[in-house]
Amino acid sequence: MAAPAIVVVEDENSLRSDMVEYLRNCGFEAMGARTGAELDELLTNRPASVIILDVNLPDEDGFKIAARLRDTHGVGIIMVTARSSSVDRIVGLEIGADAYLIKPVELRELEAQVKSLLRRLSERAAEAPSALAPSSELSGGESNDEGRWTLDSTEWALTSPTGVRIGLTSMEMKLTGLLAGQARKPATRDQISQALYSRRWNPEDRSIDTVVGRLRHKVEASIGAAAPLKSVHGVGYVFSAPIRVLGGQVG
Repeated sequence: MAAPAIVVVEDENSLRSDMVEYLRNCGFEAMGARTGAELDELLTNRPASVIILDVNLPDEDGFKIAARLRDTHGVGIIMVTARSSSVDRIVGLEIGADAYLIKPVELRELEAQVKSLLRRLSERAAEAPSALAPSSELSGGESNDEGRWTLDSTEWALTSPTGVRIGLTSMEMKLTGLLAGQARKPATRDQISQALYSRRWNPEDRSIDTVVGRLRHKVEASIGAAAPLKSVHGVGYVFSAPIRVLGGQVG
């Protein structure tokens, strides 16, 4: 079995070399990159399991790289930075980073974080097919509507399987329409931002979470149960129940 591939993205040469050498001695296939561009080049040739990412890089902000990786690669991300601010740490974790280490980095702690993250990624991969796989109701052909939600794009309403009708705002309609079209697969934050605001997602912008939170609260208050609107760590959101759209495409 091949060793997990780890990429250390750090512009400080000595620190990058130390981390790469240490991780190789731990049995990992470790590689180094100085910039975001070098990271992209590495990933085109060799998929990685974990990215160890410095926040302050010469060509691209580490937070932006982390957000981009979450949209395009299913990797674990460990942020490494000299910034000790809780705000920076929270931003990193909200973007989808799995861990956040402060320099100077203790190499044994880094090793422990990498091993712990690899275990979580393995567990997450094992759970994903059953949690997100489309049901037979969504795979085409005749289907039974029992247990299915309905989104009416002409009436701007979401109806629960028990018949509870919930009126939606314009933003809530766009969000639900996007998630309905994903066939119970998660939509990334960037996809949601494009659908709602016609712009790329900004990691510091909490407007998506506000819309999601408002919709979730409205649904739960109406049906008296948990809404099938779930957060997928490091990715975005998913409507986890079967849903059909009436009245044509939402947009």
